[in-house]
Amino acid sequence: MAADMRLQKYLARAGVASRRASEELIREGRVKVDGDVVTVLGTKVDPQACVVEVDDRQVQLEPSRWIMLHKPPGCLCTRSDPEGRPTVYDLIGPEFESLFHVGRLDYMSEGMLLLTNEGAVAEQLLHPRNRVLRCYEVTVAGPIPRDVGTRLRNGVELDDGPAWVDDFRVRPGPRPDQVVLELSLREGRNREVRRMMEAVDLTIHALKRVAFGPLELGNLPRGSWRSLEEGEIDRLRALNRNE
Repeated sequence: MAADMRLQKYLARAGVASRRASEELIREGRVKVDGDVVTVLGTKVDPQACVVEVDDRQVQLEPSRWIMLHKPPGCLCTRSDPEGRPTVYDLIGPEFESLFHVGRLDYMSEGMLLLTNEGAVAEQLLHPRNRVLRCYEVTVAGPIPRDVGTRLRNGVELDDGPAWVDDFRVRPGPRPDQVVLELSLREGRNREVRRMMEAVDLTIHALKRVAFGPLELGNLPRGSWRSLEEGEIDRLRALNRNE
């Protein structure tokens, strides 16, 4: 038997709107359950038995879908580009063009990118209050000053406020004049890692996200994708403290 689900979550899972926008639809009296207008937020519905309508049009849940992509550098996290540059949706194919990307990586960065049709869960995973861990490998020009790790742990000032890492390690790079920084942090501000490296006067040669929350990129080849297993999806959902 399917568990009951809050109506606004049902609407978000069905792709009608974000959870917040779905709440507005409910307040406006535009949502019916089994033929009756519902305006109370938090109303529970049985996804398998209830008939839900928005503006008198029935909506249904799509099967849950999550994929992990190893985004290559030189690829945009957008559905289309006026300049014709490649996008992540070119890599995963038209059958997945409706999926949301969970955060983004900038054009020249690579690594793990999650995509899903559970937009509400994606929004919550990205919300600052959930402090979901992100791990990166940053190849920089070496040698680096000894105090870089301390500065990054203590916090550096960016134009949108201070930023810091949870963990910091250094290992040899692929060339003698490079080192790799292993960083973990719990925010996802725009180009945050790149701006932190600039703040400590390091030159980036490559930037790769290797983990998000409980999931690791592992050996997934660059440009390839795979579907998440049910256990992996459950672990992501468990990070959502607003469920």
